[in-house]
Order: sequence, then structure tokens, then C-alpha cells
Amino acid sequence: MTGTQMTGTNPTETTAAPRRKALNPIVKLLLELGPLALFFAAYSRFDIYVATGVLMASVLVTLAVSYVVLRRIPVMPLVTAAIVLIFGSLTLVFHDETLIKIKPTALYLLFAAALFAGLALKKPILKILFDGAVHVTEEGWRLLTWRWAFFFVALAVLNEAVWRTQTTDLWVKFKTFGFLPLTILFALAQAPLIVKYETKEDEPTNTDF
Repeated sequence: MTGTQMTGTNPTETTAAPRRKALNPIVKLLLELGPLALFFAAYSRFDIYVATGVLMASVLVTLAVSYVVLRRIPVMPLVTAAIVLIFGSLTLVFHDETLIKIKPTALYLLFAAALFAGLALKKPILKILFDGAVHVTEEGWRLLTWRWAFFFVALAVLNEAVWRTQTTDLWVKFKTFGFLPLTILFALAQAPLIVKYETKEDEPTNTDF
């Protein structure tokens, strides 16, 4: 009698990764929209520097909420918060609004660079960033990674074009009402690819680093 027969366990059951707890979609959307809404409200009432401080405080609150609900902090919100805090602090210290304006550029280029590096190293960086929201085959992850990497580059270029050629008022409005809708539309456009390469949630993919 084998060890498996003696214990009465199925080998496939021991290798299946436990399902990670995810945020409720509505809560997740509120956590993404909240800092932007507060940033816009603070700018409308005060100025870019007060708005920057409010943005910094609000992203810390979103991290705290994520940790309370999930007992962990997903990678993408953590990286986003770090960039906000770095560029926000520099903006307030040097009293230079240009620094907060280039924050989205730095963030999007950082994500793009990570995805391109993952492709070169054959590591599913996008899978880590999505934090269990999507389940596709390795080929599906590869194709999605290419698309998202170029999309992030496009957003970085777009941010540079807007802040360099438009007023601060227009940039704030575009940051608040432009980037997130564009990202949502792009994500929805990936649905056919996700459906085509969809796999079972517990099907293993290569995530070894």
C-alpha cells in the first residue's frame, strides 16, 4: 500500500494552490476612484499642493483598507502608493508642481519596464500585478503582457503630451477623468483574448522566480 493510499489523499489535491482572497469589485473600484476623487476635490477647492497632500494621505488609507480586508497588500496598489509618496513628497518639498505631473509617466513606464523584463525573462509579471483577477494559459499571459506593456507606454506618452502642452487645470481633469476610463476600456477590450486562453483557476502556470 502506497503512502497516498494509506493517508487517503489525492496527490492533485496537495499541489493545488489555495485560492487567494480578493477584494469585492465594488470595494476595489471605490479604492481606485477614491484617491482620484479626493485629489480633484482638493484641487478644485484649494490648489495643486493641497491636492497632492490629500492624494498621498488617501493612498495610504487605501493600503490600510486592503490590508485589513485581505491581510496583505497587492503589488500594484503598493507600487502605485510608493510612487505617489515619492513624487508627492518631492512636489511639496521643492514646491514644484511639475514633479507631481510627471508621476503618472514614471509609474506607467515602471510598469511597462517590469512587463518587458518579465517577457525577456519568461516570467509572468502581469499575473502578479493582476493578483488572481485573471486565469489564462501561459500563452495568454504572454500576449496580455505585450498588450499591457505597450498600453502603459502609450499612457506615459499621453501624460507627457498633456502636462507639457496644457494648463494645470486641464491636466488635473484629465488625470481624474481620463486615465482610469481609458484603462477600463482597454481592459474590457482584452475580454476576447482572455476568453480564448482562459484556464481553470487552479491550473498551474510557471511563476517560479
